[in-house]
Amino acid sequence: MPRGKAISIELTDGERDALLRNVRRRKSAHALSQRSRLVLLAAEGLTDSAIAERVGLRRETVGIWRNRFARERLDGLFDEPRVGRPREIDDDAIEAVVVATLETKPDGATHWSTRSLATKMGLSQSAIGRIWRAFGLQPHRAETFQLSADPQLVDKVRDIVGLYLSPPENAAVFCVDEKTAVQALERSQPLLPLQPRQPERRSHDYFRHGSLDLFAALNVATGEVIGRLRNRHRSAEFVQFLAAIEEQVPSDLELHVVLDNLSTHKTPRVRRWLQRHPRVVLHFTPTHASWLNQVERWFAGLTDRQLKRASHRSKRELRSAIEDYIAKTNASPRPFVWVKTADQILRSIARFAQRTLNFHKSDA
Repeated sequence: MPRGKAISIELTDGERDALLRNVRRRKSAHALSQRSRLVLLAAEGLTDSAIAERVGLRRETVGIWRNRFARERLDGLFDEPRVGRPREIDDDAIEAVVVATLETKPDGATHWSTRSLATKMGLSQSAIGRIWRAFGLQPHRAETFQLSADPQLVDKVRDIVGLYLSPPENAAVFCVDEKTAVQALERSQPLLPLQPRQPERRSHDYFRHGSLDLFAALNVATGEVIGRLRNRHRSAEFVQFLAAIEEQVPSDLELHVVLDNLSTHKTPRVRRWLQRHPRVVLHFTPTHASWLNQVERWFAGLTDRQLKRASHRSKRELRSAIEDYIAKTNASPRPFVWVKTADQILRSIARFAQRTLNFHKSDA
């Protein structure tokens, strides 16, 4: 079937200026810019096929917008309102769902489910789910927290963050901690391996084959880890580990150690050892603030990648697995990058504490 002759387009100066602005303006919608361009090309006398090749549209689409412009001029380049099903839930009903989710609890339960709230609000379960997703509400989830009540919180945060962001010259900074009672657990049945559409499966019960205590020291500058496995974690083992760290640090450098407030870190034995080794300086994190210790992040990787899904038939197998992970870390070490300043951390803690206080004041 022969194609009809394309409608000729002639532009006024005002229309040409408006179309050029649409093409050049960075905030124009892509579709409007594309349509404006094709009209300009049509005004130059190009055929629909030539325009389609230039702007990346089908020839039929170019013809549609050429004809709409010829009939409606500039207004014809905008999308017409789409015909669709009108909203059944108005803004007031949506607000009521959000308020009920945030400020009320169902009888006999600690939080709403989509089904229970749908029954209360007279809406469908899927509607409640859509509203929750739109506002980022997840009543089924809960997380834990612990605000530090350390009277020296501010000073300790500034001290430790200062070591990370601006370490002293001629010094090495290590983050030290113990991962205690790492258990050698053997699954009671063989593992079912990963398959398409089926995750790896393991039995929930296990046999215990003893436990080990891991002492680890993360070099903040290099990302390398010094690790020692022991059967106990008394102050004697801690002092031995401090000595092992000091042996690997050049004698002309100070040694700054970030660690938590475990009782074995503050015994008379430790204090006597520090008196004999004055270049070693301990920096204690605030209570309930282990997240300030970077070695905790390394422990999380060890647990997630090596321990959580493994099955160890003996302490020897467990020891080998942990030592392999340390060796892999040190083969290609990558330091963690600390980005937040002490002031940013303290402001965040203050906001969190204030939100907690405000909630309980309003609840009272």
